[in-house]
Amino acid sequence: MVESRAQRLAGRYELRGLIGRGGMAEVRLGYDTRLSRIVAVKMLRTDLARDSVFQERFRREAHAAASLNHPAIVAVYDTGEELLVAPDGSKVNVPYIVMEYVEGHTVRDLLQEGTPLPIDEAVEIVAGVLSALEYSHHEGLVHRDIKPGNIMVTKTNKIKVMDFGIARVLEDSQATMTQTDAVVGTAQYLSPEQAQGELVDARSDLYSTGCVLFELLTGQPPFKGDSAVAVAYQHVSEPPRRPSAVTPDVPYALDQVVLRALAKRKEDRYASASDMRADLMRAAAGGEVATVPDSAFLSTRRIDPIQQTTSMPPLPPQATSPITGGVPAQLGHSTGALPMVNESEKQKSGNRWAWIIAIIVAVIVLGSAALLWWSQSGGSAPATVEPTAEQSTTVPDVTNMTQNQAREALEKAGLVMRLQDERVFSDDVPADSVVSTDPAAGTPVSPDATVYVTLSKGPEAKPLPELAGQNLDQAQQQLKDAGYIVTLETMDDPNMEKGHVISTEPAAGSELAAGGTVKLKVASGYVKIPSNLAGKSVTEVTQVLEGLGLSVSTTAMETNSKAPDTVLTVSPIGSVEIHSAVNVKYAVAPPVAPKPPSEGSSSPEN
Repeated sequence: MVESRAQRLAGRYELRGLIGRGGMAEVRLGYDTRLSRIVAVKMLRTDLARDSVFQERFRREAHAAASLNHPAIVAVYDTGEELLVAPDGSKVNVPYIVMEYVEGHTVRDLLQEGTPLPIDEAVEIVAGVLSALEYSHHEGLVHRDIKPGNIMVTKTNKIKVMDFGIARVLEDSQATMTQTDAVVGTAQYLSPEQAQGELVDARSDLYSTGCVLFELLTGQPPFKGDSAVAVAYQHVSEPPRRPSAVTPDVPYALDQVVLRALAKRKEDRYASASDMRADLMRAAAGGEVATVPDSAFLSTRRIDPIQQTTSMPPLPPQATSPITGGVPAQLGHSTGALPMVNESEKQKSGNRWAWIIAIIVAVIVLGSAALLWWSQSGGSAPATVEPTAEQSTTVPDVTNMTQNQAREALEKAGLVMRLQDERVFSDDVPADSVVSTDPAAGTPVSPDATVYVTLSKGPEAKPLPELAGQNLDQAQQQLKDAGYIVTLETMDDPNMEKGHVISTEPAAGSELAAGGTVKLKVASGYVKIPSNLAGKSVTEVTQVLEGLGLSVSTTAMETNSKAPDTVLTVSPIGSVEIHSAVNVKYAVAPPVAPKPPSEGSSSPEN
């Protein structure tokens, strides 16, 4: 790095220790003397600062990152250039970027042991990445270098995406993997279109994010090889494994999220980061997502054998993170060019003609052989040739097995398993288990034959019948015949005879699959007379009792201790059979006696 005589950039940023070094830049801890805060200062290497190509690329990173303001993206505070003295004594303009200083570690550090992360932690990390990509794509920028080394986890478990050094405007028609941009991290996270030097868009970022999610769930990248070219070849031509094939506890729905993100054609992937994030969260919560068809993993282009042996320069070495306070990460990019999977148009044309000629020769040879056989057999139609015992194997019975168990059994038999796009309802086979195969179990097939597997969606949900008023035995039998589990709850109800259904839980009309539980609420044949009726008015108490379906009689009792019409007693109280007779005694005022005449009084004289 530059040995600068000045300790500050732009008279403001005080440079301190080196915290990161990569193929293109170095990062120093800095202190903003104006705002009194710690920052990270990323500076183009001195030996590259005179190269206009690297200067332009560095400026592009600064411009791209500075235009983004999102909590999941490392913030850029300032950019500029400083005239510094190089080790040879010459002066050179060195561009720099002043960034947010983030304490934490990269996702690459979490994966150093090669063990998968807990599913909820993996989902949280990728959800943060997708949130950042949703924002950057909305702003018109595609990152083009999503990989574990460019994803930070802060000390407060926040996710930060960094290094927009090769970001391009989405509308840029030149946004291909050019020779200068070729090494963009390791080949393990390149989309097929990046590997082939084709146009890149937001869906390329989603492919790379799918690679990261695969590695978080399994502890290993989706494709591995002896060289970057071998890995790039697999990105273009080989179908990915399901994460559950490596880590069996990965649920089916998360498998499908990863596989859709890793579709070979951009059109088969998620349309946006928000769509992928919604499916990811739905899968993590145990919901269902759409099954990815096998056609999504067909090669986008076959790579000629000559291309697989193409030599390539080494990838950039591991470095330390620019903003983690010394935690290792990958930073910056080598000037070495990752060999493109596609050759020049001239070579592709030559290879294409070579293949065409080979195919024509093969057709002629096979046609001649068939004609000779036809003439020797007297021109009769060929009979169907069944595989011989030595040439065939038998499709094993994988019914009721889980997807992973079925795949293991079929592969053990030397067969290839492919999932049918559509699942089917089944009352007998649990969800996510095998309902049937094509060819069926026991069918003799050739080794390496493809067996198409149909999975169950579980029982089909049906509306619950209306059972209110039915006899308990009848209702119970009807539910059991439909495959439901029945529980009972006895309740008082003045309007329902003993042993008859009052209602169900879930309510009638609710959708419920076989195997679900239905609670029958059954009438006890009793009602409970409240114990607090004394002291209320006779009219009020009579209404309460008649509302309970009871036959009410009233008895008046003369008393001066209670106000007239006040209920004195109710008999009986507590639980009584419906329609029982109840007597209510209430107060009435006693009659007033005539006042006797006073002593000594006499009748008036006439």
